[in-house]
Amino acid sequence: MSAKRTKPRAIDRSAFEPAYMQLVHILSEQIASGLYRPGDKLPPESELRAQYSVSPMTVRRVINILIERGLVSTTQGKGTFVKPLDMGEAVFRLQELKEHWAHDEQATVQLLEASIRSADERVARKLSLSPGVPTIFIRRLVSHQAVPTLYHREYLIYDPRRPVVEAQLQITSLEGLFQGQSSEGLRRGDLQIEAVNLMEEEACLLQVQPGTAAFYLEHIFYDFKDRPVSWGWFICRADHFKLTTCIGAEAER
Repeated sequence: MSAKRTKPRAIDRSAFEPAYMQLVHILSEQIASGLYRPGDKLPPESELRAQYSVSPMTVRRVINILIERGLVSTTQGKGTFVKPLDMGEAVFRLQELKEHWAHDEQATVQLLEASIRSADERVARKLSLSPGVPTIFIRRLVSHQAVPTLYHREYLIYDPRRPVVEAQLQITSLEGLFQGQSSEGLRRGDLQIEAVNLMEEEACLLQVQPGTAAFYLEHIFYDFKDRPVSWGWFICRADHFKLTTCIGAEAER
């Protein structure tokens, strides 16, 4: 059974935040507070339009955002319903890793190697090249408070017209490293995380014992013609890496 209904918050027409986002926050807060609980039906679109003096397009946009956030689902001819918590829909982000270190003056990126290498079979397969084609190979070590925590290796498509090596040499912070992976020439990226045990070279650089548990984050980035332009991976010490997320509606603080 739903919680007791209370007078809803109104949309502030003088606020900088657009009306549709205000309504997203209002409905999310109502779900988070238990005003609408799993299985409850939200008011029909016509009622929301009248109650908050918004257009049909605004209401549909709000509902779509709530669907994308995993808070509600719609059933044709029946309406919009609050979804129960579903751990299978949890989405983890790497934002926390970046925000935790990016602006820390004690976080540094050390360039270990920048060279031209012929693509072996594995690199050629990842970058859709022929074996033996030149690629740019980069190795970096990221330290936080003087402790090595991330080891990064990357292969990039070699193009003599692009000053890739020069640009990579200028990356000296974790923020620059992360932003460097999302330049304007890239359309999308595929990321994959696995648990691994460190090989001898990786363990030595990260100052732990070989076989120590770590996280492996592989990345492939594509240009606007859907061609792979770089492939690489981060090896992160498990004691310096965590992923957090929230499922369901989070109450405003």
